Amino acid sequence: MRYAFFDLDHTLLPFDTQTLFCNFVLHRHPWRIVLHAWFVPYALGRAVGVVSTATAKRAFLSYLWGMKRAHLRRLARDFAHDCVDTWIYPEMRAEILRHKHQGRKLVLNTASPDFYAEEIAAVLDFDHCVATRFHIGNIVPLRPPLVGSNNKREAKIAAMKASVPGVAALTDEQRFHCWAYSDSAADIPLLEFCGNRILVHPSGGLKKHFPQHDVTVVTPRRPYWGKVGDMLSALRQMLGLHGERGPAR
Repeated sequence: MRYAFFDLDHTLLPFDTQTLFCNFVLHRHPWRIVLHAWFVPYALGRAVGVVSTATAKRAFLSYLWGMKRAHLRRLARDFAHDCVDTWIYPEMRAEILRHKHQGRKLVLNTASPDFYAEEIAAVLDFDHCVATRFHIGNIVPLRPPLVGSNNKREAKIAAMKASVPGVAALTDEQRFHCWAYSDSAADIPLLEFCGNRILVHPSGGLKKHFPQHDVTVVTPRRPYWGKVGDMLSALRQMLGLHGERGPAR
């Protein structure tokens, strides 16, 4: 069995979907912006290295506090259909269709929360989704607890071996014919798992890790300029001030 593994944030889309989903929610519930006050201390702690990524991720979701699970599911479904499907890089959509046509199983493997990542995978016609799992319950708690670990780095490999049929049994030769797509050095284990590696606007650390002849680098057009533009877009999204949908094509 052949596979193509895709990261999500800054790989399929030009943004971090955590802030993009926050933007989507705040457009519908503007008052929830006040709940970011719970996140500020954690953001500062993360900046100075005393708060873990997983803890900060839990705290960021405080803007969803008190929301009913059924309503969150509707928002996640609408987000996938109305926003993600318009923001996805056209080049990446073409790659998804190519692998589908060539008979590969498509796996979305992301550190993003499962409650909307699974909806995104369904909209983009992936066969499987591996994401960071949260325990939501009937009402979203202030800092939703993780189920398992944050799905980053080596955790991505362990999670997809455990949950995607056939992956754990792949031989080295079969892995050589698999494909992986990412922008981040955090996904070096995922990229090294496969013989075909596609780097999408790769970070400096990621470019340095692989010899040039071992990877393909693609740089689809982004709706901002450089790291500063990305950070400003994320800030606008956290405040609910960003456009919801991508440009008409």
